Order: sequence, then C-alpha cells, then structure tokens
Amino acid sequence: MSVLDSAAFIAQNSRHVSIPEENLDAAAQTILADMKRLKYSTHTWNEHPMQPKTHDRATVDWIFLVDLLNFSFWSDRDEADSCTPHPERYTVSFQGTPYTSYWSLCAAVNRALAEGIPITNPAFYRDAPAEVLAHVFRSDTAEAIPLLEDRIRVMHEAGRILCEEFDGSFANCIARAERSALKMLELLVNYFPSFRDIHEFEGRKVYILKRAQILIADTWACFDGQSFGEFRDIDAITMFADYRVPQALYQLGVLRYSPALMEKLERREPLPSGSREEVEIRGNSIWAVELLMQRIRQIKGDKDIINAILIDFYVWDSAKRMQDQMVVPIHRTRSIYY
Repeated sequence: MSVLDSAAFIAQNSRHVSIPEENLDAAAQTILADMKRLKYSTHTWNEHPMQPKTHDRATVDWIFLVDLLNFSFWSDRDEADSCTPHPERYTVSFQGTPYTSYWSLCAAVNRALAEGIPITNPAFYRDAPAEVLAHVFRSDTAEAIPLLEDRIRVMHEAGRILCEEFDGSFANCIARAERSALKMLELLVNYFPSFRDIHEFEGRKVYILKRAQILIADTWACFDGQSFGEFRDIDAITMFADYRVPQALYQLGVLRYSPALMEKLERREPLPSGSREEVEIRGNSIWAVELLMQRIRQIKGDKDIINAILIDFYVWDSAKRMQDQMVVPIHRTRSIYY
C-alpha cells in the first residue's frame, strides 16, 4: 500500500502530465530560500487563527473531524478563483472574520463548538440528524458547502466506527498505531471507507490517500512531533495530492501538461474522480514533491528536518497567497477524497 511506489508508477506511465527534471534544481532553491526566510516549520501550522490552541485528546478529535471533511472546497460560482473570493461563494464567519475554502470548514467547526454544539465528539455526530449537521455547516452566502450530503454520510459512518472500534475517540486509533505513521495509514484505510483514495491506473491499483495522510501530518504538526503527534516514521508520508498544490507545482515549472489537458483545464471542464488525467495530475504531483525533497536535502545536508509534509504545507500556503498569479486553473474534480 505504498503511495510513493504508486506515484512513481503513475509518473512512469503518464501521457498527459510530465515532470520537467531540468527545472527541479531551480524550484528546489526557490522553495528552500523561501522556507528559510519564513522560518517554516510545524510551528507555522499552529500559527493560523483557526487551528486548535489546545493540545489534548479533544484536539485529536477536532483534527480527525476536520480531515474527515477535508475535501472539495472549490466553488462553482467562483470561476476566477482569485485571492478576492466571489461574494456568493461558500463563506463562514467566526469571531467577526469571514473564511472561505478549507478555512471555512475550520470556522464552521469552531463556530459550532462556540455555540455549545459538541460537533467534534464522534458519539454526537454519529447520531446527529442531517438538519443539525446542515445547520453546523450553514453558509453566510448564497452558496452552500459543496457535497453536504456526502459530508453528513461520512460523519455518520466514521462516528459509528470510532464508537464501535476505538472507544469513541481518534486518540485510541493513534494509540493502536504504536507511533507508526504507516501503521496509522493502514488502520485508517482498513477501518474507514471514506479514506480509501485508491484508483485503477494502467491495470493496477494505485494509492493516493490524500486525506488519510494529511490527517497523520496535521496530528504530527499540531503536537510538534510529540505526544499524540509522535510518529517515528513520519517521513514515509508523502505530499497530499489535492487540486491546489498541483497548480502551484505547475507554476514552479515542475509539472507540465499536454495541450489536450491544458485545454480542458482552461475550459473549466470537470475531470471525473479516477479518470486518467486526474490520476496523472495527482500521481505526478506526489512524485514531483519527492524529487524536490531529495534535491532540497542535498542542498541542506542533514542540519534541519525537511520532509514532504513541510514542503506540501509551504506550497499550499504559497498557492493561496499567489492565487492571482497562477497561469493554469485548478483541476475541477468533485470528490470526497480531496
């Protein structure tokens, strides 16, 4: 069940996406210089106002719920996809600040907790009626959160599994993993159907596992590699193949698209989940970040920890800052996997 082996296989057999290796060194230098300038680390993850400010068992269940629902935030109404959101796109305000995209999910969860709704308790969301959960994710604008029915379904399903198999908390799932990120990945895929981001490509199964991997990474980052976030093999986790990081990798010159694929993206044509083009974008993104990480480590030596997780976090943050400058649109796939 190796994501990295799957990514290498996809990269070797792609028709629509490629990695221009001649651009990797320059991109690695750019990323490393900017990460140094920003002093980028797990602490950066914790600095955003929407991230948890406590570090206990309740925090673990907050992270689980958020990454259970960490999918499909691009807006049908916001085709420009710029730094200034379309006024009608899904938005949630918390403590006077409006949030869109992934942060709107965090804001909705934090808003519910502030209103006294125990939304991060698996026993609560296992049984919560659909109308209660719809209220939790209500929008400030005309656009509802994408895939609401799917979100409610996976909450009911995951809440039931946590209560039946892990005594009602993701903390017990972490304990069963015995400080192994790979064992944690296996538990998530084996027990929770919605984390099975697995597809067919060139006659074999390929594993991308975006949400399962980012759940492990967010736990590691939140707890700074300690306590619930201690994983001795954390570097086995790859980047998280979504729709935003590939856009930034293209901007950095480390992804290249065929004219036919570029035309589809520019027309905002949806790419079905599991389609060849979509799997190629995601697999090549994982492999490109692996190659970038190897080059960054060659430049840095072993002085500081740089892994695929931190590169992904940095590239995602950069992509959000530079949305107005992007030369290629995001690929549009409606899916519970990312």
